[in-house]
Amino acid sequence: MTRRLSLPEKLIRLSLLGLAIAGANQGYAQQVEPQAADGSTIVYEADFFAQYSPVSVNDMIDRIPGISLALNGNRNNRGNSRGLGSGEGEILINGQRTTGKSNEGRSQLSRIAADQVDYIEIIRGTSDDMDIRGGGQVVNVVLLDAQSRSSISAEVNMDWLHDDTLDPGAKLSYTGQTGAFNYLFHIEAEPRYENRFTHEFSVDPDGELLETRFQENLRNQTEYETSFNLGYQFEKSMVQFNGLFAESNPPTDITRVINDHTTGTLITTHEREDEQRNRNNWEIGGDYEYSFDSGSKYRFLFIVNDRDFSYTRDRFDVFAESEEKDLFLFSAGRDRERIGRTSYTFDLGPTQGMELGIEGAQTIRDSDLRLGLSGTGIASGAHGGLVAQDVSNAGSTVEEIRLENFAIHNWQINDRMSLESSLIYETSTITQSGDVVNERDFSFVRPKLDYRFDITQSLQLRTTIEKTVSQLSFSDFSATADNSDDDQNTQAGNPEIAQEQAWNYEMNLEFRLPNSIGVLNTELYYRDLVDVIDRIDVSPNPTDLQSARGNIGDGKRYGANFDASTRLGYLGVPDALLSLGFSVQDSQVIDPFLGTERRLRRNNRWFGRANFRHDITKYNFSYGFSYFNFARDGSSQTQIDIIDTETEIGDYRVNFFAEKQAFNGITFRFDIQNANNQTRCRTRTRYVGATAAGIVEEVEDSCYGTGVKYALKIRQTF
Repeated sequence: MTRRLSLPEKLIRLSLLGLAIAGANQGYAQQVEPQAADGSTIVYEADFFAQYSPVSVNDMIDRIPGISLALNGNRNNRGNSRGLGSGEGEILINGQRTTGKSNEGRSQLSRIAADQVDYIEIIRGTSDDMDIRGGGQVVNVVLLDAQSRSSISAEVNMDWLHDDTLDPGAKLSYTGQTGAFNYLFHIEAEPRYENRFTHEFSVDPDGELLETRFQENLRNQTEYETSFNLGYQFEKSMVQFNGLFAESNPPTDITRVINDHTTGTLITTHEREDEQRNRNNWEIGGDYEYSFDSGSKYRFLFIVNDRDFSYTRDRFDVFAESEEKDLFLFSAGRDRERIGRTSYTFDLGPTQGMELGIEGAQTIRDSDLRLGLSGTGIASGAHGGLVAQDVSNAGSTVEEIRLENFAIHNWQINDRMSLESSLIYETSTITQSGDVVNERDFSFVRPKLDYRFDITQSLQLRTTIEKTVSQLSFSDFSATADNSDDDQNTQAGNPEIAQEQAWNYEMNLEFRLPNSIGVLNTELYYRDLVDVIDRIDVSPNPTDLQSARGNIGDGKRYGANFDASTRLGYLGVPDALLSLGFSVQDSQVIDPFLGTERRLRRNNRWFGRANFRHDITKYNFSYGFSYFNFARDGSSQTQIDIIDTETEIGDYRVNFFAEKQAFNGITFRFDIQNANNQTRCRTRTRYVGATAAGIVEEVEDSCYGTGVKYALKIRQTF
């Protein structure tokens, strides 16, 4: 009997087959990919993309083989990097980074018109000329240097959802240059409507049905955003400013039908919930660079941002003629961040450069949580007209003052080897005031080595050793709303949580096939983790079991990523691009509740992904698909908590698109998102008392889906 291949085996074999064909038929490439003299930088001139009639920069980079290697540098779960110097897989515009978080370089790719581009670089080497410090690659979009140029990009779109809802949106960008002044203005309204259906079945330890729940969750959301990017080039210096303002205020309506089977007689109850989320945020960033006659440079960068948000949840028991509120939950917060970074870069010789600098940051979070329940007691207007409940650590202000001193050394060992080494000494103070008063001091030394060797002009070896420190989420310091469990309204905070640290080891071997046919990349990585962040026991007493995010000890994560991207002209499909990826990974940590070894939270055993696009240039028509899948045995998605365990089992996802450039340069694009109607399922096991006791109370199996979404986009550049 012939054994059926598993999905991972199929992906691996397909990758190897495609690459073997590519290597054997490299002469069939449609275009030659020019390279810089040093071999570490790949250059795509604007003429390369002309046959595809691109509208935006995004349309251009979609045609570059292996572009995902440059754009997805953080896929190995390296944690939340800290500071402005921690760029990985960054986007540069005219060799300069955009100093922002919500408004950073990648967000501009769909806003810059393709006719404004001179060429695009994939930078695989390191240099003290770049204000980017990452172990991956950098994409540099170089715009035309003209005395005067401008263009307007417009897009209107309409989403059609599975419940026959039509949700419109629009985007408008204005880019250009006047002399030494360049600018980009953008405004958009992005539809985010969602109608989610969930069904849940609860059984006792013997498998007898206890309860069923059927829920519809309807969120009517549109995100509004406006931004700008301004730059001016002086004779020896450059200054840039950028800003963003965004808001979203989606109301959510939830209806729920609960069938109780515990008494032997079916009892049906109805619930309704009103949820209101409000969020607005703004951000301003900028940088200044001055070049001295000696070749040295001075840089200054800054970011100031502010985010306000609130969440109100009202739950009602619905009867035949009336309804009665039984839950009020309110949470609100404000996040503020101010970061400044200054440095001086100079040459130590013809092959070596040094950057010395300092970075300071202030991060503040204000939070407030209020819970009201029905019952006896004094009704409170601040608690939705219900009885106020005491929630420990419900209101606080958390502030961190952080200071980094850094030194970065670049050494071009020879024309094929480079080494970048850096050393950061970081100190910080975290204070918490309000319901809890606490202050702690931290200090970290963070070294890094990044070695690159161009074995040939097509084959490059990259190795990185780096000490990282994660950025804490200040929402973990105080109590928060729990929106994932109807039986648990709030989650406790932990004022003692500390930063997760890691020693990261990476090795990449990248082979670029001749004549721009494609790219092969193999990456191996290992993470030695300290103070892993996960759920810990913070129970005030044995009868009031509570958990919060905290540090559970040391762990490790390791894995491999395999990527292949190739044009298919040698198969008789000109201007077709196929990208395949497969990742395997594992991890170990000691669970704080059970005392046994397990994987890290949300650590899938494997991932599979594929992207295909075919440009039929004769008709200005394109089509393609994207596919993503991961291990669905559930073992890699089990989360252990103090009173329950949860196992998530997902499904594969497939998206399709077709695009046609019609009259007057107008482009029509039709997307089918979630074409397979992906569902996500979860099994939650609740215990009598603590999970460690092992006494099962009930098992809940639930699944939800958001349905297929059809999207039409109409774009044009003026």
